[in-house]
Formats: sequence, structure tokens, C-alpha cells
Amino acid sequence: MTTTLITVAPTGAESRKSDVPALPVTLEELVATARDCEAVGAGVVHVHLRDDAAQPTLDLGRLKEAVAALRAETGLIVQLSTGGAVTDPEADRLRVLDAQPDMASCTMGTVNFGDDVFLNRWGFIVELHTRMQERGIVPEYEIFDLGQLTTLRRLLDKHGLPAGGHVHVDLVMGVPGGMPGTVAALAACEAALRDLPEGTTFSATGIGRTSLPVLLASLAAGGHLRVGMEDTVTYAKGQPVESNAQLVARASGFARLAQRPPMTAADARAMLGIANG
Repeated sequence: MTTTLITVAPTGAESRKSDVPALPVTLEELVATARDCEAVGAGVVHVHLRDDAAQPTLDLGRLKEAVAALRAETGLIVQLSTGGAVTDPEADRLRVLDAQPDMASCTMGTVNFGDDVFLNRWGFIVELHTRMQERGIVPEYEIFDLGQLTTLRRLLDKHGLPAGGHVHVDLVMGVPGGMPGTVAALAACEAALRDLPEGTTFSATGIGRTSLPVLLASLAAGGHLRVGMEDTVTYAKGQPVESNAQLVARASGFARLAQRPPMTAADARAMLGIANG
């Protein structure tokens, strides 16, 4: 791989605007953030939305409005989260696909998520996967622990390749309850990825203080990157993140140092099997 796909996850469902003033929570803030991040190397935007009170929401009207606005104002691949907040019911999480994004997340198993439980039953995973196949939405398979790669192998064996035909996973590392954000854990996942279809690609996400070690390890292993204020609100010890673009710019700089500069939007769509927007 000679270039690097950089995904930005600008908001998430966990941080509160009152605690993190720079967090983009309105549609206007989200679109402005996406434009800024695209300008410094992002190729995909991973979207969680907030309501008028800055609380997480899966409101379908808001989702459709966000997809349309991001497509109108940027060339980014629009990836909606089907995870939502840990309290969101399955029906609402499935309804996210009605907004017809380019991509959507598909988490490969249940995981302890801090003090909460992020529930992903096998039947729900299958429903997400098959609905995305039917609608031509490309999944990003979210992996919180090593065994979830085996679950993905089972899913593909039983229900076929995803829309677009290309398998892309995101290794989410450093969540309390999931796999650690270490080089050893990433190396174990990379070895397990060899059991997946040839050509499978991966990104890695480091949560909190694991963000930089995971970023560097993923680049060294030939992987791609996800950064953003969903995953970390600290740029360095004692230094809050100023903007999502600050995190994307740092990731782009490291990618260039590794002689794998940020991937163009057209190349990202080609790699992931997404039709041109």
C-alpha cells in the first residue's frame, strides 16, 4: 500500500459539549469540520449526530440532512455510525441505513464499553450486513477484540462479501473492556486478518492516550488510520485538542513521513468499492 486512507470521527456519542467546547455538534459545525479535515487529508467522515440539546440522536431526518449536506459541501466518503449510543435500540440503529450513506459501521460483537455494554447480537449483525448488501452500502467492520475477526470470517462465509466486494475493517483499540491499544495487540489482529479474503484492508483507531501508539503501529504494519475527537480530546498531555483538523493534519504528517501520503477521495472509493458520488 503506497497511500493511506484517513478517516475522521469528529463527534462520537460520549463526550459532552459542555466538557469539550470544540466538539462539533450542530450540522453547521459538522460540515465546517468535514471541509477543514478534507483539506488536510481526510478521505472518510464517520458521523454521529447530536440533537438541539447536543445529545446523541439517530433521528432519520437529521441523518438524511447530514448526508446531503456533507455530499454537497465535501468530496468525503460519508460513513454513518450504526452504533449510535450504547442505549440505542436495534430498530433505530438499523434505520440509519435509510439515510443511504456511502458507508456504515457494522460492529462484529458485543463488548464491555467502560461501565456500559455495547450490545451486538449475531442476528443483528447479520441483519445489518445483509441490508447493506441489498442497498449497496459499503460496511466498515468494527473490531473491538481479536475474536470478532473470527466472527467476521463466519459472517462472510455464511452471507457473502459486502456491497462493493471489498472487506475493510477498523480495529478499535484502547476501549476499556476491549483489546488494548498496543503494538502486540495490533500485530495479533494483523495475523488474524490473513484468514479473511485476500485484499482485506484495515484501519486502526486508538482511543484516548493510545491514539499515537496505534497510529504509528498501523502505519508501520501497512494499515490505515482513523483519528478524531470521538476517540481522543487530548492532543498531548495537558493539551486539549483544538479541532478535528488538527488531528487529521498530524495523521497526514505521519503518513507522509512513512512515505504513504493521504489517499485521494477517488482512490479511496476505488479501494473500498464505493461508486463515485
